[in-house]
Amino acid sequence: MRDFLFSMAHVTEQAAVASFPWIGTGNKIEADRASTEAMRAALNRIPFRGRIAIGEGEMDEAPMLYIGEIVGNGSGPLFDLAVDPLDGTTPAAKGQGDCIAVLAGAPHGTLLHAPDMYMEKLATGAEAKGAVHLDAPIEANIQAVARAKNKAVKDVTVIVQDRTRHQKLVQRARDTGAKVKLFHEVDVTAALATALPDHDIDLFVGIGGAPEGVVAAVAIKCLGGDFQGRLLPDGHQQLARCQQMGLDNPNQLLNLHDLVASQQCFFIATGVTDGLLVDGVKKNSQGELATHTFMVDGVSNEIRVVQTIHRPEQVLMK
Repeated sequence: MRDFLFSMAHVTEQAAVASFPWIGTGNKIEADRASTEAMRAALNRIPFRGRIAIGEGEMDEAPMLYIGEIVGNGSGPLFDLAVDPLDGTTPAAKGQGDCIAVLAGAPHGTLLHAPDMYMEKLATGAEAKGAVHLDAPIEANIQAVARAKNKAVKDVTVIVQDRTRHQKLVQRARDTGAKVKLFHEVDVTAALATALPDHDIDLFVGIGGAPEGVVAAVAIKCLGGDFQGRLLPDGHQQLARCQQMGLDNPNQLLNLHDLVASQQCFFIATGVTDGLLVDGVKKNSQGELATHTFMVDGVSNEIRVVQTIHRPEQVLMK
């Protein structure tokens, strides 16, 4: 799996570079299309066989990398992939930060295979692994994290997406005395921040997209943290789709092993705009584009942040 890390990094770089001309244009549809097409083309040049285990949308919703799509050049090992060619389409279109092109992978059959829907999520870093539980009240989880990290509750920071659905959760967290950091988009980065030592964020909670949940779970597994989730099917159609995909009990709690069942996994994210994880795409006076990519795998647990310079002639070929 590690042999493919830099090939897969090239994939997210291509997606980020392709979306760069659309940053700040107000056109999120074209930004998403450009990054998706670039990611698909780059994946199809790699000597492997990849199945999109979870992504954004079904086959009839192209140009998304749809659930069940097969990518790669048809030779080599078979991987499961969780993808988001442009996580943060709206902020990218607005020229705002924290947008990434992201890809996670593991051996075939080891990533959660599920429809694109909402997921309830909880994440924390290695120090509090095993101390928190998705079904526990937020107050209990904050106390558990404080004990595990030898902190006072007032020094615990919870990160939550700034959405109406989270207002009561945010208030309850603040009522404990803990700090709450609100973010607008890209919950992959927010979840991942709980497992990184250079970010003073202790707990991630809330409801967001299932594909982003699986991507974040892979990253958290590589970093030794804890991630739990629960799919939230909306109506009979989504419930039936879950069951068709082998999820007999779609409402069950999914622990980290349920979401990614192998340590042979990897997570890669290239910045599109500046954010918590990495810097965005930069253009210099020579017309070269610099990308910044975060890479980690579940075997070595080594974190790499790689800067790549794309020359003007290479950019034109993308």
